[in-house]
Amino acid sequence: MDLDIGHRVAMVAAASKGLGKASALALAREGCKVSVCGRDPDALAQVLKELEIAGPNARHLAVPCDVSKASELEHWHHATVDRLGLVDILVTNTGGPPAATFHTLTEEQWLAGVQSTLLNVVRLSHLVLPSMQARRWGRIVHITSYVAKEPSTLLTLSSTLRAGLSALTKTMAREYAKDHILVNAVLPGHIQTDRQAQLGRLRAEKAGITLDEYDAQAQSLIPMGRYGRPEELADVVAFLCSERSSYLTGVSLQVDGGLVSSTF
Repeated sequence: MDLDIGHRVAMVAAASKGLGKASALALAREGCKVSVCGRDPDALAQVLKELEIAGPNARHLAVPCDVSKASELEHWHHATVDRLGLVDILVTNTGGPPAATFHTLTEEQWLAGVQSTLLNVVRLSHLVLPSMQARRWGRIVHITSYVAKEPSTLLTLSSTLRAGLSALTKTMAREYAKDHILVNAVLPGHIQTDRQAQLGRLRAEKAGITLDEYDAQAQSLIPMGRYGRPEELADVVAFLCSERSSYLTGVSLQVDGGLVSSTF
């Protein structure tokens, strides 16, 4: 299927590894000019090389940036427009907030989580929306988590903020549909990333079992019987960013192998 976005400029946040990196590479393979950010300059340099291989006919950009800091987001956006052009596609993403139950979370952790998980999405959206409105075309995809629909006690902070992002996705979609700007979210389930491995170790330790034992138990609860691959989520992101998704907006789409049982 031709996604018809080979001429588009895309920004993908927190893309030095994991789901952000996979999404950036998927868009590069479709011919997009891709700008990525992350906190590790060495990892970003490697991602830039991979982008140039995945999308050899387009220019790409990698900018060190902490997504919790407004000034750094502004710098990344300015550098993208200066080097690649006005932004057509925004994929928001961030590392997950601390894994903890409610009674152990401090107010400082709540505030930090809001900055890194929620406000970065708000800030980036504010940066790209004016030019999208002026050109009457845009795609915004928020990478969140399945806990937006099926909260986890261990992930109290993430569950709360991801649910908020689903509400933001819906309100943004309704507000900007008239401008031909589509806003959707993808809710990854258990995908093979560093974050999944970290959470697996925590849960295995809490249960007093080995990581292999935990992985076997966790995968047995997934109807498809396995963890997902980052590329499988990235292909969904690329579709949502494309011309082929032209009547799809306001959706929080689970990419979880059937894990979440909720019908909502």
